[in-house]
Order: sequence, then structure tokens, then C-alpha cells
Amino acid sequence: MTTENNNKDIPELEDLVEMTVNIDQELIKDCSDSGARTDEAKTIYMTSRRIAHDLIVKGEKETPEERVTQRCVISTGDPSVADIMSYTNNPVDAGVEAIKNGAPIFVDINMVKAGITKKGHDCEVICVLDEDQNAEVAKKYGITRTAAGFLLARDRLEGSIVAIGNAPSAALAVCRMIEHGIKPALIVGTPVGFVNAAESKEEVRKMDVPSITCIGTRGGTPMAVACVNELVAIAKEKDEC
Repeated sequence: MTTENNNKDIPELEDLVEMTVNIDQELIKDCSDSGARTDEAKTIYMTSRRIAHDLIVKGEKETPEERVTQRCVISTGDPSVADIMSYTNNPVDAGVEAIKNGAPIFVDINMVKAGITKKGHDCEVICVLDEDQNAEVAKKYGITRTAAGFLLARDRLEGSIVAIGNAPSAALAVCRMIEHGIKPALIVGTPVGFVNAAESKEEVRKMDVPSITCIGTRGGTPMAVACVNELVAIAKEKDEC
């Protein structure tokens, strides 16, 4: 079976390539983010960063928390996200130290895993859905696959980074484990939605563990990824000092 496209001349690649921004060599020179690898990407990232900086930073020098908040604002395109960010028990320092030590990063869904930069760290990124691939534990106990995955990974969560961008049930499962003495180095909790999202993040903030969360029903994968990637960037800069 043939398609109409098979009868058409396909344009040369060079005829389709077009920059979407004006390349700024100063911005390129200033960009240290490992996720931006081309001149166009570096210009876009640094332009966004400067806009977010002007929106978020209150003092003469940005704080580590403001750096993470900027990245969340960029990832959502929503400056009001700055008003719902919450930092508990010195989480930036805890997260940076864990990344420098190569701690594993456990995430709730593959979208979070895919978004976390592969460069600038030696941490293994593990999606807990792979812990219960056939959903046997989830079905046995009638719980979500993400909650089951974290429960199955309980022997490896001590000292790890937990990043949850989607599933409130996973955040609640992690809280139960913390109550039983299992303590991650950091929880990044930004689950989104109308069922237990706000409540699960409030529960995370009550735990005696460093956490970065957002208040209310908003959140999602982009915010969780933004938090982890900014921690990686900070850790990389500290290693280079």
C-alpha cells in the first residue's frame, strides 16, 4: 500500500532547519546547565532563566531555594508557582549532598525518569513501576502500582532521593515507610490532582525528612523534574569549585 507522501519529494534537511531565537554568545558563555547542549538550547535556557530570576529573586543574591523555584516557574510557564513552593528541613543542601554521593533517585513514573538529566551526576534513576511490572502486589493489596513500587523498593530507600511528580498515593506510601523508620535523604513531592494531591504533600511536609513540595492541587511531572535537575546543576557547580 502506498501513501501520498511516497510520491512527494522530501525536502533536504538543511531546507527545514531554522533557529527559533537569535543566538546570543554572552548567554551561551554563561550557560552551565548540562541539559542545554547546543547554542540555541543554551540561549533559550539562559533567556528563560534571566526572566525567571527577575521575577523571583528578592535580594541582591539568589538563594538556592530561589534557584529551584526559578526552574519550576520556567518548567510550568507560571510565575505564580513561586507562591506555592515549600522547602522543609533544608532540602537543597540535603539533595545536593545526596547527588554528590551518588544516591539513587527513585521516581513514581517513567515521565519523571525521562526528564531527569543524564549528565552531571552518577545517580541511578529508578522508576518504581518496574518493581511491580505485572502489578501483582498492587492487585493483591488493591493499591496503586506506584504505591506498590515504592513499598517493594523499601530496602533501598534509606538515604535515597524520592521524586514524585504524579501519584499522591505514592507520596502517602513513602510517608508510611518514614513513620516506620525508613528515611530518604530527600523527598521531592509535587503530585498533582484533586484526590489526595494537596493532602499527600501536606503529609510529606510533616515528616522529619528534607522535602521540596508545592502547596495545593497543582504540581506535576515538570515540577518534580525541574527540582531534581536544578539540584544536579548546583551539585555540579559545587564539585567544580
